[in-house]
Amino acid sequence: MQRALDLARDATVHTSPNPTVAATIVVAGEIVGEGVTQPPPGAHAEVVAVRGAGDQARGATMYVTLEPCAHHGRTPPCTGAIVAAGIAEVHYAIADPDPRVSGAGHRALEAAGVRVVAGEGEDEARRINEAYFKHRTTGLPFVIAKFAASLDGRIAAASGDSRWVSGPQTREWAHKLRTRIDAILVGSETIIIDDPLLTARPGESEAQRQPLRVIVDTRSRVPPMARVFSAAGNIIVATAEGAPAAWRSSIEARGAEVVAFPRSGDHIDLLALLKELASRDVLSLLVEGGGVILGGFFDRALVDKLHAVIAPLIIGAADAPAAVAGQGAALMSDALRLRDITTEHLGDDLLMTGYPTYPDNG
Repeated sequence: MQRALDLARDATVHTSPNPTVAATIVVAGEIVGEGVTQPPPGAHAEVVAVRGAGDQARGATMYVTLEPCAHHGRTPPCTGAIVAAGIAEVHYAIADPDPRVSGAGHRALEAAGVRVVAGEGEDEARRINEAYFKHRTTGLPFVIAKFAASLDGRIAAASGDSRWVSGPQTREWAHKLRTRIDAILVGSETIIIDDPLLTARPGESEAQRQPLRVIVDTRSRVPPMARVFSAAGNIIVATAEGAPAAWRSSIEARGAEVVAFPRSGDHIDLLALLKELASRDVLSLLVEGGGVILGGFFDRALVDKLHAVIAPLIIGAADAPAAVAGQGAALMSDALRLRDITTEHLGDDLLMTGYPTYPDNG
């Protein structure tokens, strides 16, 4: 099972809206076939592994990181391929939360005479597909917040200049991260001040697959000549109801889709935006800022995971923008804390990753 989990965790293909799954087929302790789910509408991991094993699959044991599907979707059910190949035993790490699958794959295999074992490596399997599980169980995307800040918590100088807070290794890591998510979101201030493309450019070249770009522009301020509208890929500008018709037309003329949402305080209704994105098969959403938009997500307990890059520099200046604004905590005892923290060096920068613990979930 560990080999299957390693394959899924290190997979380089982006399978969303399907989960990233890996399978291995073993005979007498030797792997005779293995595979990872391919991008839609490609084959699922079980089918790739069965094809690789060929006739050696008969009587073998399969280890797979998610319960095999038993329904017709973009591809035929994996349970049918497993049974047809003559697999004798299937170990899967965790049940699929999709209501079309959950438990059905297990039952279909047992009904066909296949021995089924569940639960090996469950925690790791859930972490590998954390966005898929969030989407299937709540109907919302998995929200990843990211910022790069100085040692004193600033994301730019007092003038607004932010190039660059982090080093080149961090910027390369960030571009690779963009290739692994479904959508990237920033506020209008980021577009106005930094004028970014928001594309995935690992190795300084445009990735073949680009995430959906989402701009939250409550006050309809983003200029139609912004660079973000010149790059390939789909763009949604989320604005408030009653946005000026002329501004909306100018943005749509650049190829972007303008979607209006009701207001909620200083922002559009961010939860309504998340529901809209989830309906468009956005399972993972990367929120890159700036501080106002990040504060809005944190204040509403909408962030599931945080990547905080800390750069070894001091910016100072009372007017320099902070990484996270918003209402925040009135007392230190109310400050948001992270769990399951990991750290990693990216050149001279330090990457800290963790999961916010909100009061209502302990």
